[in-house]
Amino acid sequence: MTQNTTYTMRFRRRREGKTDYHRRLRLLKSRIPRFVVRVLPRQVITQVINFNEKGDNVEACASSLELKKYGWKVHTGNVSAAYLTGFMCGLRAKKRGISEAVLDIGLHTPVYGSNVFAALKGALDAGINIPHDEKCLPAEEKIKGRILAQNLGREEIQKQFEAVMSEIEKKVK
Repeated sequence: MTQNTTYTMRFRRRREGKTDYHRRLRLLKSRIPRFVVRVLPRQVITQVINFNEKGDNVEACASSLELKKYGWKVHTGNVSAAYLTGFMCGLRAKKRGISEAVLDIGLHTPVYGSNVFAALKGALDAGINIPHDEKCLPAEEKIKGRILAQNLGREEIQKQFEAVMSEIEKKVK
């Protein structure tokens, strides 16, 4: 009977397909806070996270479900909601003194113009300096809800977007 095995068990989160440890290590070595974007079917979650040896510290966070408090009445998983969530998180991070970050999209496939990059655009407009390529950001009409309004046949979505944006600027600053 043998005493050792030649097989090494991988980390649990790697086995479950939740964490890419090589990418995480590269992001942590930069010693810059991470702007983390997680897109779920019905919401978008954004966080600004600093690394600590005892565990990550969340400096600022926002969820698209919070937009309902500001008057958002449309689905919270679309591009406009992702932009507003990134904007809200960016303002909260600026309030905490964070001026730069690096984008962490986790295991999401980077698709130009997607919700991940809409949240990035929101954080950029809030004043956070995040390295990016301009081609990846969604078009303005997609962010402001013009395409969504055309598809749903509801023109009030654009007005609602502007109202929610101004409410966020008032209450978060």
